[in-house]
Amino acid sequence: MRLVQLNVHPLKSAAIRTLDAADVLPGGLRDDRSWMLVDAAGRLVSARELHATYRVVADTPATDPTVAGGLRLRAPGMDDLMVQRPDAEPVAVRLFSLDLKAVPAAAAAQTWVRRALGRDDLRLVWCHDPAARNLQPGFSSPEDHTAFADAFPVTVASLASLRQLNDWITERALQTGEEQPEPLPVERFRANLVVDGEEPFAEDRWRELRVGDVRFRVAKPVSRCVMTTLDPATLTTAKEPTRTLARHRLVDGKTMFAVHLLPLDEGRISVGDEVVAS
Repeated sequence: MRLVQLNVHPLKSAAIRTLDAADVLPGGLRDDRSWMLVDAAGRLVSARELHATYRVVADTPATDPTVAGGLRLRAPGMDDLMVQRPDAEPVAVRLFSLDLKAVPAAAAAQTWVRRALGRDDLRLVWCHDPAARNLQPGFSSPEDHTAFADAFPVTVASLASLRQLNDWITERALQTGEEQPEPLPVERFRANLVVDGEEPFAEDRWRELRVGDVRFRVAKPVSRCVMTTLDPATLTTAKEPTRTLARHRLVDGKTMFAVHLLPLDEGRISVGDEVVAS
């Protein structure tokens, strides 16, 4: 089994940044989901409700060495903006049911995101202290942490499992007389690590994963939300893959695809690294 794709998302729900190599830290891949958008009340604003966030391209030195520091923002019809890591007082933010703290970016960044996304209530915030966040009890240790990822520091998806899912989707379309769809790309699942070389859904049995010289512990399967139905190219939604996952991968009322990981080591991993599961 090999690592075939590495993805970092410096701004939560913004464009995926695909890399050849990445640093693994206790809180996940360097700079992954270290910034997010919130509304006037401090609640997360993601592509679930604001699809256009997919078209914002956010880079840090970890995803583009030409970025001097902080965050560079790009979007259609907008001038690029460099955002330095802020040093203001942290404010209260809410990530789903979690009450966290984050530091608001400078005024120019707030103006930029509001214009780029057409909402006057948006604020851009930075996770200044990922270690302050506790993860889900029963699936993590007290020292485990992450920035603004939904639940755990790292996710891994299998191309073998995706091929099986796409076969199921095609079979369902043929059974119902629907037009045969194009295969869903793995990017729909916004995983950090993409592997290939195992049987479909072998990840259900994994307890630990070694990528190159870096070890990860499997925390739990990933329950999928409506974001998997959003086409990042057209910003339109459809029934798949939720409909087919609900038929084949439903556990306790939740549709499952990919697994969450917790880093056990720090180090650097690269596309092409051997992946060993146990």
